Amino acid sequence: MGFFTDTSVCIGCKACEVACKEWNMIPEDGLDFTAMSLDNSGGLSADTWRHVAFIEQRKPIGVQETGVGRPEGAPDPVDLGMPSFELPGASAGEEERGEFRWLMSSDVCKHCTHAACLDVCPTGSLFRTEYGTVVVQEDICNGCGYCIPACPYGVIGKREDDGRVWKCTLCYDRLGEGQEPACAKACPTDSIQFGDLDELRERADERLRSLHDAGIESAQLYGRDPDDGVGGDGAFFLLLDEPEVYGLPPDPVVTTRDLPSMWRHAGVAAAALLAGITATFIGGRR
Repeated sequence: MGFFTDTSVCIGCKACEVACKEWNMIPEDGLDFTAMSLDNSGGLSADTWRHVAFIEQRKPIGVQETGVGRPEGAPDPVDLGMPSFELPGASAGEEERGEFRWLMSSDVCKHCTHAACLDVCPTGSLFRTEYGTVVVQEDICNGCGYCIPACPYGVIGKREDDGRVWKCTLCYDRLGEGQEPACAKACPTDSIQFGDLDELRERADERLRSLHDAGIESAQLYGRDPDDGVGGDGAFFLLLDEPEVYGLPPDPVVTTRDLPSMWRHAGVAAAALLAGITATFIGGRR
């Protein structure tokens, strides 16, 4: 099970952030002015398990062609006599009118298929659930913090007041009751979709094709491919720009991927050292 977040329909309402905090009883982490546009939570942390990014760009909203997707032979739109207004900048010249668009995206723990946080946890506090998600058992966490640098996405954080790490559980308790996660339930545009990953991937592929057909060539899927550096994400995204624009690593990797070879090299070095000491000891006795 997992998330598919279609950022092309995210309206930045932050209902997901509020629902996540309310359901999981996450403490308030400040409503400070960050001077980062309308973003007042800044990023994912121990007390922010959902974060809606607001990105301002001096770019056109898209290169979508007018009328694409409209059935052939369909009648012209009907004027219902509703109040209307001039579009902002419509009366300005092309050179005077600055292009501008918002990109909004609700970020969350990716619940990696190959999760490095699991590899480094010494207590078993982090575990893989029967739904394929990764959850922290706060009553077992000893606060060592090894999982924090191990996460390639910088998702896991530690609370200063209790010293333990916290992150999205994909509402593990709600899944057990047959309910969808609170953030997906609260999303008014279905930007956050929850369900079987294979089904979500098919849905994402279809949505990507429709955007490309509409002329939005920059649309791309992130974390969808099981052959990427972390074996595919349990929470993947449809983006309208490069991952770096959203603060996501372009090529995430499992940070513990080199551990087996490191242990092998350490074992070989230890064996060579032991052999040298033994040879020196035997040589000295003669």
